[in-house]
Amino acid sequence: MSKLFKLTALTMTCLVLSNITFAKKVYEKQGPPRELTLEQASTAKANYQKYCVLCHGENREGHKNDHAPSLRAKSLFESGVPHSVLRPISYGREGTAMGGYLDEMGGPMSLDEVWDLTYWLFWQSGAQRVKLTENPVDGDIVRGAEVYQENCASCHGVNGEGVNAPALGNQSALAHNKDEFIRYAIEHGRQDTPMLAFNEKLTAADIDNVTAFIRSRASGWKAEKIVLSELPTPDQYVINPENDDPNFTLDQGMYVSSKDLYQAIQDKKKMILLDTRVASVWQRAHIKGAIPFPYYTELEGHSTDLPKDVQIVGYCSCPRAATEHVINQLRELGYSKTAVLYEGIFGWMNLGYPVMRAEGIVDDAEEPQH
Repeated sequence: MSKLFKLTALTMTCLVLSNITFAKKVYEKQGPPRELTLEQASTAKANYQKYCVLCHGENREGHKNDHAPSLRAKSLFESGVPHSVLRPISYGREGTAMGGYLDEMGGPMSLDEVWDLTYWLFWQSGAQRVKLTENPVDGDIVRGAEVYQENCASCHGVNGEGVNAPALGNQSALAHNKDEFIRYAIEHGRQDTPMLAFNEKLTAADIDNVTAFIRSRASGWKAEKIVLSELPTPDQYVINPENDDPNFTLDQGMYVSSKDLYQAIQDKKKMILLDTRVASVWQRAHIKGAIPFPYYTELEGHSTDLPKDVQIVGYCSCPRAATEHVINQLRELGYSKTAVLYEGIFGWMNLGYPVMRAEGIVDDAEEPQH
């Protein structure tokens, strides 16, 4: 074979591979969602500031706390409005710091407010929606697993658990998102985030393969409506009210360990436990005796329900950001006997300490005395 023929064949092979690698799926455009009235937009913006800024950032840039994703990437709003944005706001992400904000889940927002927030985020993004089908993306799952480990695991985790990027194996996310939504994110990336567009790195077939692999991680999870528990009243805030205070040695003057808090509970010490997450996740699981005291609580007036002479310990799942936000405000109001659970509730549970669950299951915990 001549050198010229070899060179020509090699050139043609490279061109073919190049065409395969950089092939993009063409998506049909669809019209925008409804526009908001000035009043709806103003309320939605205020709700974003109140409920979302702590983790997603003032400018929707994401990753302010707990690796919360960007809410300004065009590719998200091109492919994800309404349901792939509406559903996590409404129902949260099971097993993550993202709680459900819909009132029927125990959250603070009505369905209309969640819809308006979804559309406000869309209009802020400047995106134009594309049509995604409900069809599954077919691919080679075994090959997809290889592609995932090579390209995705360092950020999203070997088992999809999330490292410094969203947990792709999260069951509620897999239940809510279409295959093509997942594929679109891989192909187009997330602008202004570390998530690159893989349409110039992976072949179209391998994008299908890794999409199919991610989908294969779903276990058929579905959201079940929770029977909401009654919220504690102020006379129930203090556990073990007749007993002694705990004697915590706080790390950096702020943090108490799960070990020390658990021992204080076992010793029936007098305390107030604040669950500073959105109330919907308090409904699902909380340290027994804790009261819901969400990070967005207006403290003026509400804080008068909390006595200043009782040790207060707050926790969240960030693992600390929401609680630090609350405790710092309480300290400014003169609450000096305050502390933050260092590991957060996920760390607490991972260490084997008990929680009270929505279905009424209580792990081996002593009943606090009210």
